[in-house]
Amino acid sequence: FLARTGHSKDDIREFAGRRFGYDLSRSLDDVRPGYGFDVSCQGSVPEAILAFLESTSWEDAVRKGISLGGDSDTIAAIAGSIAAPFYGGVPSDIRTEVEARMPIPVRTILAEFVSAFPAAG
Repeated sequence: FLARTGHSKDDIREFAGRRFGYDLSRSLDDVRPGYGFDVSCQGSVPEAILAFLESTSWEDAVRKGISLGGDSDTIAAIAGSIAAPFYGGVPSDIRTEVEARMPIPVRTILAEFVSAFPAAG
């Protein structure tokens, strides 16, 4: 929500740290050496937020999430979900390529979702 409503990365860091007790003072370089597969919220959400906070673009946030290893698809998905509204969406070239690879039923569901919730598109 904060990323979608024009708040800064510092605002997002402060809110998530205060509200959820996440330690967002670390860097990804601090986290990476000891990080392992952890599917809990406490073991993946803060790392995903850090990936976003250190990013310079949507793609960079996703790549940084993957770079941690562990449950990297989940971490990258969370980081990308924060980064998309912050950076103005998924880059069109990436979005076009991904949508072209989706099965038609999935594309139909996506189109219906975006039609019902235009801000999500």
